[in-house]
Amino acid sequence: MSSFALLTLALSSFASASSDTSKPEKAAAGRAAMTTAPMKANGSGVVVQFRVDGTPQVGAATSVVLTLGGVTDPAGASLRLQTEGGLTLGAAASTVTLPAGSPTTLTIAVTPTADGIGYVHVFTTQYGATSATSIPIQVGKTSPAQSSGNELKQSPSGEKIRSMQVK
Repeated sequence: MSSFALLTLALSSFASASSDTSKPEKAAAGRAAMTTAPMKANGSGVVVQFRVDGTPQVGAATSVVLTLGGVTDPAGASLRLQTEGGLTLGAAASTVTLPAGSPTTLTIAVTPTADGIGYVHVFTTQYGATSATSIPIQVGKTSPAQSSGNELKQSPSGEKIRSMQVK
């Protein structure tokens, strides 16, 4: 085989071994996979990975594991947490400083107060740029698919009516 063919083969093997960061990583035994949040080119540059441990239940704390990397600013970066949709943060600080150079892993507790979907919003700031990541927390079963809504009904006066469910 020529040296060019060997080089091409080596490079193609390397390319296939690299991973796509938008997909969840392989899970450790018994744990869910970490999901890497998408990043905008003009964002903070902090890489946010997350995992929700267990099945969220109303009134019970659920652990959300965050790994934050890519901090290159010598002054570090900052992290701010906020919840919505019936979630409350546990005792974790809502603002944290992230050191430069090595990833930081945090485990936060969120407690759902109702069935449905809530969000943990993760705001990262570095070099004056801020990025936001929203982590969905599904509590209970997902709502059943809505009817197609294409069925027309007729009022007593003969008018066509399309019924729609209010959210």
